[in-house]
Amino acid sequence: MRTSELARLALVPLIGGLGLVGPATPAAAAPEAALAAPVPALGPLPAAVGAELHVSNTSCAAGGDGSLTAPFCTISAAAAVAEPGQIVLVHPGTEYRESVVISRSGTEGAPITFRAVNGPGESASVVKVGKRRGPNGNESAFTLRGVHDVVLDGFRASGEGTAEAVLVDGSSRIILDRLVASEYEAPGRVRITGASADVTVSRGTFVGGSGLVVDPGVRAALVTASTFTVSGITVWDAPGTKIVGNTLTTNCTLAVDVTGTSPGVSIRNNILETAGGALDDAQACRVPSQATAVAVSAGSAAQTVADYNLIEPASGGPLYRWGGTEYTSLPEFVAATGNGTHDIAANPRLSAVPTYERPYYEISPNSPAVDSADATAEGVSRTDLLDNPHSDSPEVPNTGTGSGYHDRGAVEVQGPTTVTEVPVRRKAGGNPLDVAVGLSVTTAWPTDGPLGKVSRKWSDEPFRRIVPLGPEDHRSRRAGNACETHQVTFTDFRWTYGAAKTSCTVVGAAYTALTPQRVLDTRAALGVPGTVPIPADTEVVLALPQINGMPAADISAVVLNVTVTAPTTAGFLRVYPDGTTLPDASTVNFVPGETVPNLVTVPMSNGNLRVRNTASGTVHVVVDLQGYYSASGSGFRSVAPSRVLDTRAAGSSAFAPHTGRTLDLSGRVPSGATAVVLNVTVTAPTTSGVLTVHPFGTAVPVASNLNFVAGQTIPNLVMVPVVNGKLAIQNVSSGRTHVVADLAGWFGGGATDVFVPFGPTRIYDTRRGEGIPLGPYGWGALAVPFLDPRGDKSAPQPTALVANLTVTAPTKGGVLTAHPNGPDQPTASNVNYVAGETATNHAIVGVGEYGLVVLFNNTSGSTHVIVDQAGYFIGAAS
Repeated sequence: MRTSELARLALVPLIGGLGLVGPATPAAAAPEAALAAPVPALGPLPAAVGAELHVSNTSCAAGGDGSLTAPFCTISAAAAVAEPGQIVLVHPGTEYRESVVISRSGTEGAPITFRAVNGPGESASVVKVGKRRGPNGNESAFTLRGVHDVVLDGFRASGEGTAEAVLVDGSSRIILDRLVASEYEAPGRVRITGASADVTVSRGTFVGGSGLVVDPGVRAALVTASTFTVSGITVWDAPGTKIVGNTLTTNCTLAVDVTGTSPGVSIRNNILETAGGALDDAQACRVPSQATAVAVSAGSAAQTVADYNLIEPASGGPLYRWGGTEYTSLPEFVAATGNGTHDIAANPRLSAVPTYERPYYEISPNSPAVDSADATAEGVSRTDLLDNPHSDSPEVPNTGTGSGYHDRGAVEVQGPTTVTEVPVRRKAGGNPLDVAVGLSVTTAWPTDGPLGKVSRKWSDEPFRRIVPLGPEDHRSRRAGNACETHQVTFTDFRWTYGAAKTSCTVVGAAYTALTPQRVLDTRAALGVPGTVPIPADTEVVLALPQINGMPAADISAVVLNVTVTAPTTAGFLRVYPDGTTLPDASTVNFVPGETVPNLVTVPMSNGNLRVRNTASGTVHVVVDLQGYYSASGSGFRSVAPSRVLDTRAAGSSAFAPHTGRTLDLSGRVPSGATAVVLNVTVTAPTTSGVLTVHPFGTAVPVASNLNFVAGQTIPNLVMVPVVNGKLAIQNVSSGRTHVVADLAGWFGGGATDVFVPFGPTRIYDTRRGEGIPLGPYGWGALAVPFLDPRGDKSAPQPTALVANLTVTAPTKGGVLTAHPNGPDQPTASNVNYVAGETATNHAIVGVGEYGLVVLFNNTSGSTHVIVDQAGYFIGAAS
């Protein structure tokens, strides 16, 4: 039993601003040296930027490094530093009003990729780039000049003035994929010029204007799987250009114009609709000669091939103008040129799909384009405009070449699909933070690749990702709710398959015990700029940017030993995560002149913790880091409290001055245990001092676990590493003291329970009507709150509670014991107190039947009890 009157009537917070205040006799604090000397503070981790750079003009700050947590604000900033093999992910936001000049090159096989992360929704979800009405008159949204091995993917680009939307000048091995170039608002032309070579334009959307221009000197350009609306393709003195698998609708103008001297052009698998009127009511043009589908100049006809094209003849204009001769009859064209032997002149049965940003054309299942293309044509795209595979309609004979079932045009007909979704769940047998979500698609028709993709956002990631449709494993960065939101598409997010769906589960973290590290000492300017105590009603920020080489973003919670010394008035500390609301929970309660420690488990939010002094006077604070919870470490096993050391027992003796002992728990904990949880109590010390608990076989550290004064009984929870089940206890004082230790559980050794932060928050307070004051030898039952994201009690249930237990206003001295609900009453203790005292201790308590923890008042008097939850443990996934 605690006998000192030095720590009476400390404060604990009350709802409504109430508090307990009483006189206190000043106490001599334990010597400053007993609180341990400082060790170097934990420094920040260097910034690490990997294969991805991120850009967001709505979630960035000046000086960003392109990481997930510090994206660049502009695409140009990323373009200035991107290296071969890196992918620049540009996230939706407001329009990117800039002219991006790409001047850095990748390497063959390791290009620099700029990718717009387009997703569900309309305008706000498409990444738009272009200065438009800027001060310099004529600037392209993107300019690639004199570079090689660059990919530009998914942007909606607009030029300014008369400038092109995208200009590729004197560059090679360039891919322009999924671009949208529209002249509805500003110039939308894409130009390839300046002796560029091996430039691919794939899966693009061109609306209005002159569409795509391939200039003189360009070699081996490829245009594939793209759609052109009231625009076309111009190839001018550019030999070897390939135009394969596109859909062009021109409204009575020329669709493909190969002019100058451009021999060796390949024009295959395209759908060309040059008629006037609506697609479903094609009409002859007023000037049919202007509605030519394909024109090839005399200087370009040599070695140029046109075949497997589907041309709508309703315009009345020439199907081909070849070498200056017009052909309105397909047989006539075949006979005269030897080309077009597999061409079809018929209604392609196109339907316009007027999505706001990226319109496209579908073909009906009975279109002559279905399953009739040349799959072996050089330049055939692996997927269609909508990023879907080639599908084999079982109702249409395969008349194409190669596989036989590629469709002509930019969009492939797909069969019926069924999507199966499995909510987020914990993964059995894996890392404790591993979760999985099930997502699969079944297609009624055979395909040559996966169908569909998904926009996926995990709750611990700042941005969504676009990935192939399918299941996914994910490792959460921190314990707690693990949620996933997704939307499925079969149209590259022009439309989505149903509404967004969110599911969640709860994951826990494993524990890593450390040799105690001092991270804050207001007496020694460690962690703070000066040596002054914390003023009244003021807080300091404790920065923990990394621990043991692990960044704070991957740490779920930390375990700290927090010691108050030299307080000038009574009060309490609150230690809580930065960036969160000030909790109503307390961490350490104290009276004037007292030195008192308490273990605390604090969730991590952003790498900073706040230590708030609520007293009306000043106080010094010392913090020793004991361990942390993360994806790596050991699982936990709680046990009903059991006494494993009591020097007051027969045959034992008190600790002598400056002596230590070994506590062998190898018969109590399994082999392989990495740490144990003990409630350690000092009682009847003859002088002031500290007690230090440390791993067996190691030097006595300078950190402390318990600080005491003569005659005091004081407990503290200890989480200490063990070596072969052994640990050491050192009495650092000039007097003798008794020591009592109660085992509450262990880490490692096959233990599998993991920790879920949940707090700090007050969950039980008999002063505000949550139960009644505990009477003589009375008890109260506490249901342990837990995260339940679905609200149906399906979340993993608590196996142990982690909380601060506080006794206040006891009428007599005694002991409070928390234990699992059940028939056995342990003899162990958690909080020792004297009459009128406010006493606090951290506890890890197993949860018994019905999810309950029992609080037992082992005294003939009555007392109020407060419980501040820090979290709980859950069992392993099954």
